Amino acid sequence: MGTVDVLQLATFLVILVIAIAWYLSYSAARLDRLHAKVEGAMSALDAALVRRAEAALELANSGVLDPASALLIADAATESIERTTEQPVTDDLLDGQHFGGREQVESDLSAALRAALTGEVVVDLRDSDADLVADSLERIASSGLRVQLARRFHNDATREVRRVRAKRSVRLFRLWGYAELPEPVTFDDELPPTLAA
Repeated sequence: MGTVDVLQLATFLVILVIAIAWYLSYSAARLDRLHAKVEGAMSALDAALVRRAEAALELANSGVLDPASALLIADAATESIERTTEQPVTDDLLDGQHFGGREQVESDLSAALRAALTGEVVVDLRDSDADLVADSLERIASSGLRVQLARRFHNDATREVRRVRAKRSVRLFRLWGYAELPEPVTFDDELPPTLAA
C-alpha cells in the first residue's frame, strides 16, 4: 500500500511540475507577443507621424499660406521629420525601440497646424482651385487621424504589457527577460477643428 501512495504522489508531483512549466512557458510566450505588438505599434505610430509631417511640409511649401503661417508649419514639420524614434539595438529594428522624447516636437506640430489652419483659412484654401492644396489638406486630416489611432493602439498595447508584467508569477520568474518596460506615449495630437469635421 505504501508503494502505491509513493507512486501516486510522484505522479501527482510530475503532473504538477509539467503544468507549472507549461503555464510559465505559455505566459512567457504571450508576454513576448505582447512586447512585439507594442514594438509594431510604435513603428506604425512613427510612420503615421512622418506622413503627417510630410503633408504639413508640403502644404507649407505650396505657397498658398501666408508667410508667417507657412514658416510656423514648416519649422514644426521639419523638426518632426528630423526627430526619429530611437532604436538602441541595430540588429533588430523593432527591439528596444522607444519614442525618444518626441512628445514636445509632435505637440508643437499639432499646435502649429491648429494655429495656422483656422476655419477662415481652410475655407479660403478649399475654395481655391489648386488641387495640390486640397490634396495636402486631405493628407493632413487623414494622417492626423492615423496618428491618433496609432497612438491609442500603442498605448492600449502598452497597458496590456504592463498589466501582464504586474502579475505575481510573471514578476517572480522574471518572464519578460531583457525586454524594457514600455511607456505610454502622450502628446497633443488634436487636429485643427476645421479638418477634423
